[in-house]
Amino acid sequence: MSDEELEKELEEEVKHSSEQNAILNQIQKLGQMKAPEQIVSNIHCLTIIGQVEGHLALPPKNKTTKYEHLIPQLVAIEQSEQIEGLLVILNTVGGDVEAGLAIAEMISTLSKPTVTLVMGGCHSIGIPIAVASDFSFIVESAAMTIHPVRLTGMVIGVPQTFEYLEKMQDRITNFVVKHSKITEERYKELMYSRGNLTRDIGTNVIGEDAVKYGLIDQIGGLGKSLIKLNELIALYKGKSDEQVVQ
Repeated sequence: MSDEELEKELEEEVKHSSEQNAILNQIQKLGQMKAPEQIVSNIHCLTIIGQVEGHLALPPKNKTTKYEHLIPQLVAIEQSEQIEGLLVILNTVGGDVEAGLAIAEMISTLSKPTVTLVMGGCHSIGIPIAVASDFSFIVESAAMTIHPVRLTGMVIGVPQTFEYLEKMQDRITNFVVKHSKITEERYKELMYSRGNLTRDIGTNVIGEDAVKYGLIDQIGGLGKSLIKLNELIALYKGKSDEQVVQ
């Protein structure tokens, strides 16, 4: 073996050893290996987790989704030529009513195909977001809590206050009924049910029941969600091509 070959072999061994040491150091510090590099995709994944933060900033210890961050992303998704579909993954406890409705309206008015996937839980104002897409999935173990609008802090006990609450509740109910297969009567029945939730009114709906009531379209996880989204993208592109030919 020549000197050049020996030198090259030593360099490769040193490089391999350095890579191994870097991986070990990362495991020791973070408890995990380096995440795989981002793959270029025609599908954008948007996550809505923790509490939907609205007009008031929550404490730093709270896991939040800030609606002022999501809205510019949704505008960019609509304008992007590379992104052909949107997958929204939800695991949220709910949050600000008007912020949640704003996100739901943005998703429902996108021209590109959208699919939502409920993982873990999707409660309160997370429900309108879950039904805002073209097609929705929920995993079997996930739950959705349906309950009336709540206010925190001081409430002025006058008829106008209760009328405002009723109108706000109607906005949510109308949106959910319009964008899902559940009837208004069934939704209100679940929302005002007594005895299902401890010391509260409402209903905790588990995966299969959410589909049975017509709230969510189908039971499924990530794989089914991506398959359905790709089907919707193909249909969308087919219709676009037909319009161009005409």
